[in-house]
Amino acid sequence: MTDQPEPIQDVAHLGHVELLTPKPDESLRFFTNVLGMTETTREGQSVYLRAWGDYERHTLKLTEHPQGGVAHVAWRTVSPQALQRRARALEAAGRGIGWIDGDVGHGAAYRFTDPDGHLMEIYYDAEHYRASEDQRPRLKNQPQRYPAVGVSVRRIDHVNLLCSEVTPNRAFMQECLGFRLREHVILDDRTEAAAWISVTPLVHDIAYTLDATRARGRLHHIAYWVDNREDVLRAADIFLENDIFIETGPSKHAITQAFFVYVYEPGGNRVEIFSSGYLIFAPDWEPIVWTQAERARGQAWGLRLPESFHSYGTPTLQVAREDLRKIPVFDPL
Repeated sequence: MTDQPEPIQDVAHLGHVELLTPKPDESLRFFTNVLGMTETTREGQSVYLRAWGDYERHTLKLTEHPQGGVAHVAWRTVSPQALQRRARALEAAGRGIGWIDGDVGHGAAYRFTDPDGHLMEIYYDAEHYRASEDQRPRLKNQPQRYPAVGVSVRRIDHVNLLCSEVTPNRAFMQECLGFRLREHVILDDRTEAAAWISVTPLVHDIAYTLDATRARGRLHHIAYWVDNREDVLRAADIFLENDIFIETGPSKHAITQAFFVYVYEPGGNRVEIFSSGYLIFAPDWEPIVWTQAERARGQAWGLRLPESFHSYGTPTLQVAREDLRKIPVFDPL
C-alpha cells in the first residue's frame, strides 16, 4: 500500500460564471427566450440568470462589456472552514488577490487567478433559490417548475477555458483546489493539449484547452445540461428556428462520451448544450490518455470539428491562417 497524501476535498462544485457581452439585450434574449433561463436580479450593468434545476439563486451573471469573454468563474466550497483552508493555500501559492464582501446570491469570496490569468473565486455562504408561487413545482425536490421555454436547460454543467499552456493550469487546480485529472490529450511532442478535471463525479467541472493562438485568459465555452440526447436534438431545431448559428453538432464526443451541440450567443461567446456521458465514482481513477493520432480521427462517430473550434475564443483575436497551420491537427474535445 503506497503512502499517498490525503486528497483535498474542500471544493464542492462549479457555482457560477460571469460572462461578458457587447450586446447585453440580445444576449439576454438568447439566454431567456432561447435557452429558457430565468432572470432573478438586475444590478448595475449585470443580469443574473438561473436554469430551472440550479439550486442556487443563479449560475450565470451576464455583464455588459465592450468585448465578450469570461469575467470570472466561481467555485463553492464544502464548508466555511474549507473556504479558509483554500484561501490560505492560494495565498501561499502566490495566486491570491484577496477577499471581496460578496455578490448577489453569495457571501464573502476569496479571489485568485490561475496561471493563465483567468479570474476565479471561492465562496461558501450561498442563497438557495426559493421559487415564487407561480414557479413552485409539485415535486418538492425540484427547485423550480419546468419552464417549457426554448431549450429549457436544466443546470450549469462545466466551463472550458483556453490557455497558453495546459499543464501549469491543470496542476495548479489539482494542487491548490483538489481537482482530479480525468482525461487528457498528449501530443506527439509531449505537449499536454487539453485536460478534463473535476471535483465531482462529472468527467469535468472545468477543462483547459490549448489556445491555438497561444493567447492567455480566453474563454472556449460554457455548458448547460439537458436531460437526454433528444433534448440536444430538440435544441438544434430551436437554434435553427431562432437563426442561431450552429458551429458543430449535434453529435457525440469521444472524450466524456457526451452528446453535444455548440452555438455562439449574440455576444460572441460559445455555448454548449450537453447531455449523457459517464460519471466517475472510483477514488483511484486512472486518467485516460489520448494521443494525437487518436484525436485526429475526430469525434466518437468520426465528426471532424471545424477550424473555428480550435482558433475561436472570446475575447476574439485576429489570427492569420498561416499561423494556425503551425498548430498540430487534433480534435481537443
